[in-house]
Amino acid sequence: MTDDIDLDFVSLGEAGLQTSELQFGTWRFGKETEDGDVEIGEERAYELLDAYAEAGGRYIDTADVYGAGKSEEWIGNWLAERDRERYTVASKIYWQIRDGDPNSRGTNRKTVRDRIDALLERLGTDYVDVLYIHRWDDETPAREMMKTLNGLVEDGKVHYLGASCHRPDAWKVAKANEIAEREGWEPFTVAQPRYNLVDREIEGGYLEMARDYGMGVCPWSPLGQGFLTGKYEREEGLTGDSLAAASGGFEEAYLTAENFDVLDELEAVAEEVDATPAQTALAWLMHRDGVAAPIVGARTPDQLAENLGAADIDLSDEQVERLTEAKGGPYSDI
Repeated sequence: MTDDIDLDFVSLGEAGLQTSELQFGTWRFGKETEDGDVEIGEERAYELLDAYAEAGGRYIDTADVYGAGKSEEWIGNWLAERDRERYTVASKIYWQIRDGDPNSRGTNRKTVRDRIDALLERLGTDYVDVLYIHRWDDETPAREMMKTLNGLVEDGKVHYLGASCHRPDAWKVAKANEIAEREGWEPFTVAQPRYNLVDREIEGGYLEMARDYGMGVCPWSPLGQGFLTGKYEREEGLTGDSLAAASGGFEEAYLTAENFDVLDELEAVAEEVDATPAQTALAWLMHRDGVAAPIVGARTPDQLAENLGAADIDLSDEQVERLTEAKGGPYSDI
């Protein structure tokens, strides 16, 4: 289990906040598959939170749409039995939550104020430590969004602001932060992009932007939707019982010859350091300049223990370089 793991704290960029070196993501809590099955139910959610805390983990990442709100509710129930101040909780807002109501999505003032009160009630807390915009809202002016978010900080409902993205949008985040700086408002101090050994699109502009603004980078999908665990073979492709099999576009995006070349190098390095491919992929991220803490998830306590074990993996500079260069592309030398 996780009682022999002791996660360290690291700085969340240049913010004064400290974060666990591996954050715990709860996007599978209460999530229903197309067949109506729940990936992680309430009892298992509590087991996973217990295991994470047992390993010294203190940073819990969620969103108001995870499990249609169940993720926040279960985290709130779990926190109610503990010292809230010992844990850092991050949540996100953006996605539409009411059919036929365009004002139930995005980052306009009406939506943000409504969503923050609802998520705080589910979490059973007076504040969240980090509030992310889950995606960029092109329909809301950046000035309106930043002024509204700043108001939440001034009201004590939010401590820090973050920006999550699916595709790099460095110029939009930079524009918002320049507005905030000019007006004396709270800027984005945390970034949550997709980043892993095979998804490298943030290298260069986005990472440089985050570094320039002192933003802590907390990557999601650090294992490439499970590809970097090594459970897929070149010849076999997807299996029917794979969660990725139900994910549109997974095969085209991940099961490529180029990515399997990366996986070959990953497995070679993993063998050298006596670790699993998943642990080694996470360790690579933890060695990347500008990355504060990857966000890990799991379906079982054993899976979580394996992922958290990455904190004990020490890669040499040569091994990091080999992994970095395993996939070619127009990436900056970082």
